[in-house]
Amino acid sequence: MKDIKITIQETTNNTIIKFNTNQVLINGGSYEYSNIDEAKASPLAQQLFYLPFVKKVFITANFIAIQRFDILEWKDVQEEVKDQIKAYLSGEGHVVNETQTSKKEAIEVYSEVTPNPSVMKFATNKSLTQTNVEYKNIDEASKSSPLAQAIFNFPFVKEIFISDNYVSVTKYDMVEWSDVFGEVRTFIREYLVSGKIIIKDLPSEKKSTQENKVDEPKIKLEGIEAQIVDILDEYIKPAVASDGGNIAFRSFDEENKIVSVVLQGACSGCPSSTATLKNGIENLLKEMLPNQINEVVAING
Repeated sequence: MKDIKITIQETTNNTIIKFNTNQVLINGGSYEYSNIDEAKASPLAQQLFYLPFVKKVFITANFIAIQRFDILEWKDVQEEVKDQIKAYLSGEGHVVNETQTSKKEAIEVYSEVTPNPSVMKFATNKSLTQTNVEYKNIDEASKSSPLAQAIFNFPFVKEIFISDNYVSVTKYDMVEWSDVFGEVRTFIREYLVSGKIIIKDLPSEKKSTQENKVDEPKIKLEGIEAQIVDILDEYIKPAVASDGGNIAFRSFDEENKIVSVVLQGACSGCPSSTATLKNGIENLLKEMLPNQINEVVAING
């Protein structure tokens, strides 16, 4: 029997709630259903629509979001819905029959240089994952991502970071990107066009160090920590994502007023990352949270 774990997460819209799972539900992308007829390809969504308060169902790789009608409050039914989803996922049924719903996609992959000369960003018009994942070697990738494992077969590939709609590849110094980026771009595009699995399992959460996965803390943040995360999400993440990287809040030392973050993808090991931390992130946080922040440090990267 599968070890299914589901956590309930509130959203900014009080009619919508997310059911996060430790299992990969679909192979990239997302599906939204407004009624039971639209959900013909998703037995799970159809089952949920039999609940009279369900208005919409949204399915991604690692969570199911449900919007309710105003006939009740989520606090009255969320545990029952959680149990129903868990029971379904513990069986062998498909969440979405993707062979029925997928149309021939016009997939494009664009290569982009990043501030880190060792890293090339390969952006695509296909959604790849809702959970950022980072792989330091082929062994890590083999347990989780067939796409990353396949890219590691290029002998010059050192590390791989997969985000919502791009893959950042870090190379060894044995080659120049100008000589190999075209080959990697073509390979990623052909892989995606073929419909192969991108991520088959979310990286294990048993490791305390979490080398290949960095999510925001699961606890509900409040006060200054919540404000820091909001600032990072709104002002910093879009900028670093455009350069093929990611930044994740890790902790806040309230006594010393020190913010610790994790840098991933093109940001990790980038020669300009120190300047980015000090001149960009640190200055912004000091400006927006006066007298609350003394320093921003990266705990890896």
